[in-house]
Amino acid sequence: MEEKNHHYQARINRWLENFLDTQYPAPEVAAKRLLDAVSYALLGGGKRIRPLLTYATAEAIDVPSAQVDAIAGAVEMIHAYSLVHDDLPAMDDDDLRRGRPTCHLAFDEATAILAGDALQALAFEALNLVQADSAIVLRLVHHLARACGVCGMAGGQALDLESENRRITQEQLDQLHALKTGALINAAMSMSANLNPHLTPQHHLGITNFARHFGLAFQIMDDVLDVTGDTHTLGKPIGSDQDNNKATYPQLLGLKQSLDSAWKHAQQAMTAINDLPGNPNYLRYLAGWVVNRQH
Repeated sequence: MEEKNHHYQARINRWLENFLDTQYPAPEVAAKRLLDAVSYALLGGGKRIRPLLTYATAEAIDVPSAQVDAIAGAVEMIHAYSLVHDDLPAMDDDDLRRGRPTCHLAFDEATAILAGDALQALAFEALNLVQADSAIVLRLVHHLARACGVCGMAGGQALDLESENRRITQEQLDQLHALKTGALINAAMSMSANLNPHLTPQHHLGITNFARHFGLAFQIMDDVLDVTGDTHTLGKPIGSDQDNNKATYPQLLGLKQSLDSAWKHAQQAMTAINDLPGNPNYLRYLAGWVVNRQH
């Protein structure tokens, strides 16, 4: 399955590069520095977990990979924009991302803000390339907008900022990350599911439950690695959550219970997709992979 990771990572990287090259050829773009910043943020590596989930969902529901390329690209653009803005001095004030200087240091703060704005707009432009009925494409646009807005990623980030220097409950922490991390993960999967008209409500519920448990497992491990990892492996500073006095799972539960909880959510994710009509093995693999990762 690791080979499949590499295959889909290479696939989405090619798609993203081609999208920028064809939609925004550098010689024809007046704001060249902004395009450079967009490319820097979008093409600078990363695990591409959300696109992997998009492709894995397509496998699990018998949808061709080519039909979800634009969905995978759109969710990665939203993710890249969120990282650029998260790293800004007004947010987490980080100076390293994916082993390189963060966008606002590689360029400047104003350009980084604009790059994030542009990446968000590009995501919705990308969805227009999905080969599907116009009503379905409109549904995808609505789904992604909800996932990255007040009731999704942006709302979760607001709650994250409000949680600094406070002690919150596990229920509140789960809710925070269901928005900040889980909403876009859910979109990466549910948008693919919209392309198979034969799925039942039970199938859609299974995908939603997988996304919820996967998102929590992923976030718990992110918090754990911020304590136990190293900067070289992670490609970003460790201990930043503690430095910013953020609410985290290790802080709330301790390391051992956090790891146990991550595995529990991974197992629940695997169970949630037993009834999908295609081959869900790659989704199951990703659920285990996300809690075994070292970066």
